[in-house]
Amino acid sequence: MATDREFLDYVAEQIDLGDRLTHKRLFGEFALYVDEKVVAFVCDNSVFIKPSQAVRRLAPDLPQRPPYPGASNYPVADELLDDSDAIRTLILETAMLMPQPKPKKPGKRRKS
Repeated sequence: MATDREFLDYVAEQIDLGDRLTHKRLFGEFALYVDEKVVAFVCDNSVFIKPSQAVRRLAPDLPQRPPYPGASNYPVADELLDDSDAIRTLILETAMLMPQPKPKKPGKRRKS
């Protein structure tokens, strides 16, 4: 089951980070980015937070399951969506722990 656009919009509204929070379609689902760092996936209308020390410290009791077939278990933060401060804090703390994205290599120029 693919994620509904309305659910993705709701997640973004609850996290409330404005332009700092972006998303990209990924295999029919979505990756969430804060300041260009992947922090979560939205799959099957659920929010899967990247495993990190932030989750272990702030939300150690979140249920876990794989976001897509063949993936490792990720913490599922659906129960935090009704608490904007809690989900925002978890997302921001996770982003602080994620590595900077690698610089993109310049694309090859096509010959005309």
